[in-house]
Amino acid sequence: QEASHRFALPTSGSGGAVKQENFVLSTSGTDQVKGVMTLQGDALCQADVNLKMPRNNQLLHFAFREDKQWKLQQIQDARNHVNQAIYLLMNRDANYQFKTGLEVLKLMDAVMLQLSRARNRLTTPAALTLPEIASSGLTKMFTPVLPPDILVNFYINLNKLCLTVYQLHMMQPSTTKNFKPAGGSVLHNPGAMFEFGSQRYEVSHVHKVECVVPWLNDALVFFTVSLQLCQQLKDKISVFSSYWNYRPY
Repeated sequence: QEASHRFALPTSGSGGAVKQENFVLSTSGTDQVKGVMTLQGDALCQADVNLKMPRNNQLLHFAFREDKQWKLQQIQDARNHVNQAIYLLMNRDANYQFKTGLEVLKLMDAVMLQLSRARNRLTTPAALTLPEIASSGLTKMFTPVLPPDILVNFYINLNKLCLTVYQLHMMQPSTTKNFKPAGGSVLHNPGAMFEFGSQRYEVSHVHKVECVVPWLNDALVFFTVSLQLCQQLKDKISVFSSYWNYRPY
């Protein structure tokens, strides 16, 4: 229940909107990239990014268009899984009596599966290829439009909201003989190559900035505690079952 409350979105009848939270994403020791993000539940409703180009120190600024929001699928999925776990626990009459230990073990396994999936969605960001990032709807969210040599990606990693900015350079036909397209990864390194729209690119610089989202931190703690409680109950049921099945005569 506590984990679920951290993901709570208002029902249409509650009247109140989910509060907006502002986060400053940066890394210590460098001001190459700075971002101010506004998170509202599972949606990034505003993003403001400043990028200092290493080659000429030119400052680029781009922000979300006012009519756009970016849904963070990881948060959405984690919320759905924890709500499914609660549904499994509550989906019976208040006076229901469990008949066997096996019935309880099956229920705990089903609940633990949903809790593990919820936690894994936050701890395991999607491994994307660079063409997948380039063709993502995220590239069309910004004003001014992102230049063709810039890619961005947002994701959740554990309790952090992360922004990665990739700077690219176009590979000349004469240099593509050593072309090896990169596979899927959460974070691509400089030198990674890919082809998009019949043009070949190489990643020249990578900037990653992040910040902790406190309520995601709470949710991860509650997932861990919940899984431990489920396991403790399973262990107790198993102990009693072994006594029950033991017949010395």
